Amino acid sequence: MEISMCFSSTMDDEYEKLKRRLNPPRVVIDNDSCKNATVIRVDSANKHGILLQVVQFLTDLNLIIIKAYISSDGGWFMDVFNVTDQDGNKITDQEVLDYIQKSLGPESCFTSSMGSVGVKPTVDRTVIELTGSDRPGLLSEVSAVLTHLKCNIVGAEVWTHNTRAAAVMHVTNRDTNSPITDLETLSRIKQLLCHVLKGSSSSSWRGAKTAVSHEQTTHTARRLHQMMFDDRDYERASGGSNVTAASEDERRRLTVEVVNWYDKDYSVVTIRSKDRSKLLFDTVCTLTDMQYVVFHANIDAEGPEAFQEYYIRHLDGSPVNSDAERQRLVLCLEAAIERRVSEGLKLELCTTDRVGLLSDVTRIFRENSLTVTRAEVTTKDGKAVNTFYVQDASGYPVDSKTIESIRQVIGQTILKVKGGPGESSKVPAQESPSRFLFGGLFKSRSLANLGLVRSYS
Repeated sequence: MEISMCFSSTMDDEYEKLKRRLNPPRVVIDNDSCKNATVIRVDSANKHGILLQVVQFLTDLNLIIIKAYISSDGGWFMDVFNVTDQDGNKITDQEVLDYIQKSLGPESCFTSSMGSVGVKPTVDRTVIELTGSDRPGLLSEVSAVLTHLKCNIVGAEVWTHNTRAAAVMHVTNRDTNSPITDLETLSRIKQLLCHVLKGSSSSSWRGAKTAVSHEQTTHTARRLHQMMFDDRDYERASGGSNVTAASEDERRRLTVEVVNWYDKDYSVVTIRSKDRSKLLFDTVCTLTDMQYVVFHANIDAEGPEAFQEYYIRHLDGSPVNSDAERQRLVLCLEAAIERRVSEGLKLELCTTDRVGLLSDVTRIFRENSLTVTRAEVTTKDGKAVNTFYVQDASGYPVDSKTIESIRQVIGQTILKVKGGPGESSKVPAQESPSRFLFGGLFKSRSLANLGLVRSYS
């Protein structure tokens, strides 16, 4: 049986390669036909997931997709993307244009598994995946445990939504700067992190998960979507708050509708929301991982509002089959859009990397009653660049005096406020109980009391 399945998989791969050689993808980049955007046309043999691959590639280049027209009926995939840079300008850098042409054209890497496109090799680090209930000070505790276990956090991305938290963290051995291979150490990391994620309360109805591996096979943002989807963050905990991760203003502006077009056997998904970076990727990622195929789509995000319309079917060609499935799809798309809403004041930390840096920074945030709504930690060539979106843990706008006090402790040239001078006033004045990943209102519950790390006092 195993030999038969392996043979079948090999034959499928060879057939895909043959089809690709006979019908190589064609990419046309046009800077003349549209006055305010670069137009990228992609024609290729069709396969499930190719739309996500292209959108993921353009998103990873930090391009803004302001319009898109998608058609993939039959065996051919034809897409048109109108893109700009982060400043709203056309793409004129010839190196970038050549890179797009090469990466999406006949020499592209899209013959590989669609989950691995855009994945950076992790052979030099250990990958830790965490999901669990969000609460004050969670990341501070997690990073303190890893520091105590002689782990250096060289990269991390953390999301929270609907009282749940998910993180993908890359760590190395503090002493050797290499992946952690000792089985006893790996087992202890899993044991202690699972203990921290579970906390002192057993009331969580979904529990906590910890996974450790030496290889990342899926794009980080896509993996976080998958982890939160598997954790069912789109469901409301019984008796819990209905406050979502998005601000009330965002929530009011978000509508998702699913109707069936019976004459054509399509389900039509219509999404209206405030526009933001990576919105298209988050939507297409969710549809793809829920095993829906996008046959046609129309995207318009030129203004502050974004309009997305998708004509979808199941892999077997059938439309959405029931009201229950329709409602689940609506909830999952709402959750996918809400997860990356960047609430709060954006802080950027740039300094020389060192062991325990994330633990120290999040401890300082915690001691100043700040909660972080989202975080991204990266290191390159010995430099750490960390981005945090912070709010006052009580839900009030961030006090500028608090920020200045924190900057004096960390270093004013190291920690900078990004955005305009009135940025902190944009923080919603409503408390969001789903955003407690970094906050630290409950100082009585210390890691020292749990016997995991030494006390900071």
